[in-house]
Amino acid sequence: MTDRKYDVVLFGATGYTGGLTAEYLARAQGKAPFTWALAGRNHRKLEGVQARVAALGGGCELLTADASDEPSLRAMAQRARVVITTVGPYIRYGEPLIRACVQAGTDYVDLTGEPLFVDRMLARYQAEAQQKRVKIVNCCGFDSIPHDLGALFAVRALRERAGPLEEAKVHVSGLVRARGSFSGGTWHSALGAMGQAWEHQRARKSGADPRPMLGSGRSVGQLPARVHYQKQLGKWALPLPTIDPEVVCRSARLDPRYGKEFRYGHFVALPNLLYVLGAMFGGGGLFTLAQFSPTRALLLKLKDPGEGPSEEARAAGWFEVTMFAESGDTRVRCTVTGGDPGYGDTAKMLAESALCLALQRDELPAHYGVVPPAAAMGEALISRLRDAGMRFEVA
Repeated sequence: MTDRKYDVVLFGATGYTGGLTAEYLARAQGKAPFTWALAGRNHRKLEGVQARVAALGGGCELLTADASDEPSLRAMAQRARVVITTVGPYIRYGEPLIRACVQAGTDYVDLTGEPLFVDRMLARYQAEAQQKRVKIVNCCGFDSIPHDLGALFAVRALRERAGPLEEAKVHVSGLVRARGSFSGGTWHSALGAMGQAWEHQRARKSGADPRPMLGSGRSVGQLPARVHYQKQLGKWALPLPTIDPEVVCRSARLDPRYGKEFRYGHFVALPNLLYVLGAMFGGGGLFTLAQFSPTRALLLKLKDPGEGPSEEARAAGWFEVTMFAESGDTRVRCTVTGGDPGYGDTAKMLAESALCLALQRDELPAHYGVVPPAAAMGEALISRLRDAGMRFEVA
């Protein structure tokens, strides 16, 4: 990829999250020079984003590309080292761009949280992307950077105390607390993922499981999903049925340093049982309504794609992911903390992932194909995010 004109191309720059990512990249240009372009189907709107970027001291070019026009996607991918896409729902719009990137030998990052989409991309593009040494990295926003990199960080801290873990049993529990709002695009993607949940499970049960095979007698899986009281935090832990535990386990399957028997549990931390009951009934009701086309259509009308929280609302957002890792008698507690989870810090995570691939590729783990963030970028991305203000700490 040494002859590519652009280090990074941002596709979907005129959307809500795409615009925030463009602004982040503009600010990042002052720290480490790189070449980049904004891409989308509406040139006039792209010019508006370009003007915002210029006001922040950034300089970028414009490319025209459309998710429904595969030749335009191929032309875009052929000019970039890395393509970022914020164009979702990914199950509807994502595959043609991944296909173009794999064919062009171009690395790729997105911020999907849609399990069915990720499984399909694994099944369809893993072999060719591995053969071409391409990194297709899904889930580079709040789904699932803090959890995937947080588990990697916790396992590293555990190794520093317990020694090598290749023959050990390792359990990690992640508990999430956060405050933030969400955009129309996120709302549409989330409802789509809920509506696809049964199809996703049926595909797994039918044997269409694209996860990598394990060798050397290793075992990787999830901890029992049960409500429990977490004494160290003084919070109730409610299982959180998102894509994050699947992502963490995929990274663990690719790295024997996670242990011979690795288990991960993913929970939201709530202050009391009333909150637990409210979350269970509210979430269950939303999930049920999302299964039926008429009620899902009504829910989709509540927010339009492109809508998002105000700057003031984003400034008030925060997240904290606490990781409890144990092996035998050794235990560690780590935290990953940051600002607005849905947008401010998601734009940061997405942009830093792309810059990590574009500017530090020779330093990264030798995992190729459709790979999760920790397996694709590992310690290098943790360092970049720390420099950008996120905190990874051993308590």
